[in-house]
Amino acid sequence: MGPLSREAWAQRLGAFRASPSAFLAGAGGEDLGRDLLSDLRSEKLSEQTKVSLLTLSLEYSDKLWPDAPAAEAAATSLLDTLVLLPSRPSALRRLLLLAATTALVSGSALGPTSGASCRLLPLLLGLASGRDMGRSFGTASEQRHLQATACECLGELERCKPGLLAGVLGMLRSLLGQMGPVQPVSLLLALILHNALVLQSRSGAGLHGLLVSGDFSTGSCPWDWTLAEEWDGHLRPTAGEEERGIPTLEPSPEDTRELKAAVAQLLDTSYLLTPVAQAQLLWLLSWALRGLRGQPPVLFKPQLVRLLGTAQLTLLHSVLSLKAAFGEALFTAQDEALLLRRLTLAAQHPALPTPTHLFYLHCILSFPENCPLGPEGEESAPLLLGLQPCRGLMPSLLHDPMVLLARLHLLCLLCADDEEEERGQLQGPQWFLQELLAGLQQRAALDGGPRALAALCFQASYLVTSCLTRQPTVRTSLIQGLAQLYRARPSLAPHFVDLLDKVSPELREPLREELLQEAVARPGKNEALCWHLQMLAKVAEGAQSATLSFLQAAASHCTDWGLQQALLRVCRALLRTGWGHGLAGLLQELARQLENADGRDHARLYYVLLSHLSSSKLGMALGPSLAAPALASSLMAENQGFASALMVQETSAPVQLSVGPRRAKGPRPVLHLQVRALDAPVYTLELRFHVEGQLYEPLEAVHIPCLHPGQPAHSLDLPLQPRCPAPACLHVRVLYSTTTGLTCHAHLPPLSVNFADLFLPFPQLPKGSELQFFEELWNSCLPKGVESRVWCPLGPQGLEALVSQHLEPFVVVAQPPTTYLIAVRLPPDSMLLLRLENAQVDGVPVALRTDDWAVLPLVGDYLRGLAAH
Repeated sequence: MGPLSREAWAQRLGAFRASPSAFLAGAGGEDLGRDLLSDLRSEKLSEQTKVSLLTLSLEYSDKLWPDAPAAEAAATSLLDTLVLLPSRPSALRRLLLLAATTALVSGSALGPTSGASCRLLPLLLGLASGRDMGRSFGTASEQRHLQATACECLGELERCKPGLLAGVLGMLRSLLGQMGPVQPVSLLLALILHNALVLQSRSGAGLHGLLVSGDFSTGSCPWDWTLAEEWDGHLRPTAGEEERGIPTLEPSPEDTRELKAAVAQLLDTSYLLTPVAQAQLLWLLSWALRGLRGQPPVLFKPQLVRLLGTAQLTLLHSVLSLKAAFGEALFTAQDEALLLRRLTLAAQHPALPTPTHLFYLHCILSFPENCPLGPEGEESAPLLLGLQPCRGLMPSLLHDPMVLLARLHLLCLLCADDEEEERGQLQGPQWFLQELLAGLQQRAALDGGPRALAALCFQASYLVTSCLTRQPTVRTSLIQGLAQLYRARPSLAPHFVDLLDKVSPELREPLREELLQEAVARPGKNEALCWHLQMLAKVAEGAQSATLSFLQAAASHCTDWGLQQALLRVCRALLRTGWGHGLAGLLQELARQLENADGRDHARLYYVLLSHLSSSKLGMALGPSLAAPALASSLMAENQGFASALMVQETSAPVQLSVGPRRAKGPRPVLHLQVRALDAPVYTLELRFHVEGQLYEPLEAVHIPCLHPGQPAHSLDLPLQPRCPAPACLHVRVLYSTTTGLTCHAHLPPLSVNFADLFLPFPQLPKGSELQFFEELWNSCLPKGVESRVWCPLGPQGLEALVSQHLEPFVVVAQPPTTYLIAVRLPPDSMLLLRLENAQVDGVPVALRTDDWAVLPLVGDYLRGLAAH
């Protein structure tokens, strides 16, 4: 088949991008990669279309060529296409280089035994070095772009195989002094230098003159697969080692001199790079120099003059990274003060976008100091950052929520350093903090206010408690403010419950007591009562008289099911904590008066448990289950909550369900199933089946008394009632009882109902009337029905064996071994007639008629797949 047109490729690529997995799984999906490589050489396609094809190969290389052999073949084909390009300028050369590199890397085909790898590496090195590679690689005007692309490809290979290109360090150093692209060569040189230092330090070897330029014109190979394999084997650093830096390396004086010269050369040309490239270069070099013993980072000092005044966020982040790496060895106290002052002033600019604002605040909060005080890892404000420089960074209710929380974090750190605040000091850090919390609480207390304002208030409260737990003044003020907030708006009870779960014990206990007092002081009705009961279920401990009085009063207002359940949850919480001895009268009253039967049963159960179990066993019975139940009394398992005992629990599948051999007989199709217990006995099984859509009538559940592991599979029949003759997927759910008396349910793997499972034979005919009967059926199909012809492959078994294996119950007239007339009933009221005549060696033509045209695709797929079974 010839190359596809531009429109056909556009349609095909659009379908692939919409769903790559579905496209590859469909018809013709496996040919996409082969067709793409073939049409790249076609002269009928425009260059723009070929660019689209190569772009697709770059984005989805792992899907087009997923394994190493396919990736190797694809890379070879791409390199051949590159060589065949005419000498005129073309946008395809760079894309072909990138595509070949991507195919080798994503397909894990890169290695010394790969022919494509051995072709690609010298080609890339030749292009990167600026050598004339011949007319096939474009004109002189293209060489600069190809050189940059080759450096990018080599960088990708070095990242995948660290140490592979350590031998080209000297060559790349010589390129920096020549006319050529500076940024790609600089980044490649820094990356290879970084990896070489890692490998040499971990292996204990030296640089051995790697930084000295070598001569590879004689055909020697500058790449080293041995180092790359050692990295993959045992030299790869762990995540923690990457953070701490490389092990200490002691290079020889000659290597030290060359290393300093290489780093200085890179830094001297770094101003020509883009900000992002400069940041990457500085990180690679600082990380490498951090492992050189006795080598102060003075090489970076000239760059600080330029970088300390930069307005680029990426470069500012690089400066902070350098400071974190070298500290006072590179930054003086004056540098530190200047940098911190610049961050503080920049963060106060009123026109900053929110992401930039958050970046500056994060830099201040995580500022790497030269001489930090306190233990490592403890949060604190920078020593040089006082209240006066930060007055413009105080949080306000007008700020964006994320900015407000970041500024509040800084304010909390300032308050932590201001523990000995002088009395009478106005507008100190704690004053700002209390004013802000009061404003947040007032906004959150507005009845019907936005939920986001309430969430922001609780986020701020949690942040304050995390930073200032040990300051009693702040803690007391926060607790009182939260209590007032709950008093004004009880509907925030879920937020309070979440906050209590997260705060430290120093705040949790006093806040719990305050909320308990607020909840029992105002019973309320309906919605307010619901929130109070939810709060009490969390904070109630001890059957205090105020709590019992509240519950007694609330019982008369709990008229609907929801309020009754909330009241019972409070009773359960008191019972679980061992303080339920005062609830006996209330539980008896609830068991008599509640209108809902479920509520009365729970109240009666709680009363029985309270009367028969000690406090310790009561807590275990009502607590969460931590182990398999072991019956400790006639009422309840000691380690199993009553909720687990009364509710249906979801578990893993306890049985294995499979489809048995098909038997075509009876008035309607039946699926023959086999069920086998897996690990433990199961009792009173109920198998429930569900078919999505309206293809089948609802299926009845199937019951099995018991199953034991090791016994033969239990056989059962599942009658099917299709509304149309179509295959389906049965979703299966099993409900059963365990040996401990628990009721459980589980989902089983779905079962497939194939098209052939619906076949039914016609009734037995009188002998001698078979042919007439078939002809009458055949003629009755038209004109309302449909006729078609299909080629049915036979395979090695032949027609007679195929019919005997798959279609024997439906044969009406047989003239073996070449002719068979077959009639099939399809539920609910259709039929399928087949004429298998004039069989040949490799297949048989099949004439078919049916009164339901919708089954034609199903019949075709079924007949074509017979030989494969």
